[in-house]
Formats: sequence, C-alpha cells, structure tokens
Amino acid sequence: MIRGGPMTHRHDSAQHAANAPTTPGDDALAVANRLRPVLLRIHRHLRGEAHELGVTGTQATLLGAIHRAPGVGLSELATHEQVTPPTLVGHIDRLERAGLVARARDQTGDRRRIGLMVTPAGEEVLATLRERRTAWLASRLQTLSAAELAAVEAAIEPLSALLGRAP
Repeated sequence: MIRGGPMTHRHDSAQHAANAPTTPGDDALAVANRLRPVLLRIHRHLRGEAHELGVTGTQATLLGAIHRAPGVGLSELATHEQVTPPTLVGHIDRLERAGLVARARDQTGDRRRIGLMVTPAGEEVLATLRERRTAWLASRLQTLSAAELAAVEAAIEPLSALLGRAP
C-alpha cells in the first residue's frame, strides 16, 4: 500500500473539513441546501392537487390571495403576488370565465377601481383544495414516528418566522 497517495489526501482533507470550526452561516447554508429540495417537492405536489380541480397552481394561489383580501385590486394583487399585470389579467380572465372570481366596482370610493371577489363556486374549489392538500400531507405525516412528527411540528414556527408571519 502506498501512503500519502491521492486517497489518503482526500481522506485527510475531508477529516480536516469535518474538524474545522463552522460558523452559523455555514450551518445555515448546509440546512438550506438540504431543506430547499424537500420544500420544493412538497410544494410541487401540493400545487399539483389544483390541476385535478380544473385550476392551475398559480390560479389556486390567486384564488387564495383574493379570498384573504376581498375587493383587492388588480395592481395590488399583481404586486403582492409578484406577477406582471398582463399575466395576472390573463389568469383572472380565466378564473372569471370559470365562475370562480367576480369583478366589482368599488362602492365606497373610486368608481374606476375594480375589486376582485371569490364567488361561491371559487370558495368551494378553495375548500376542496384545502381538504385535499391537508389529507395528502396528513397521510405522509402519519408515517412518521412520534419524535419525527414532534420535530416537524417544532419547525413550523421558526419556518413561519422566515416568511415574516405567524403560522
């Protein structure tokens, strides 16, 4: 056996890296690299549930945003959802044709302002989507041990804080 060859050097470098002091930034980067793909896969699946109800993931997101802010204007919604106004108008037009969203003139101030409202049919889609997403997630969580489930639950508050809002 040859000592000091490439394999020994790699092992020594890995050992040195493992023993090197880490900073909170290093730890955060390592967690981010592990967490990001997990969150993306969960997000992708949850968004996919919308397709079975006849809306895209983006349209479901817009329905939820309008539900949380009834009467929201197009420009406000575009800014909040970080989409361009022409893209937003296309989605809203499709949601309106499907009977899930209605446009209404502002009754209290500027009559030129159009506010968006979720229709009863849109509320039904949102409720069904919420139930389906929750059921899918609950079925996955049920496969975890009690300790794993507690760890996921403990992570909810700090993850919510990253978004600047309560869970």
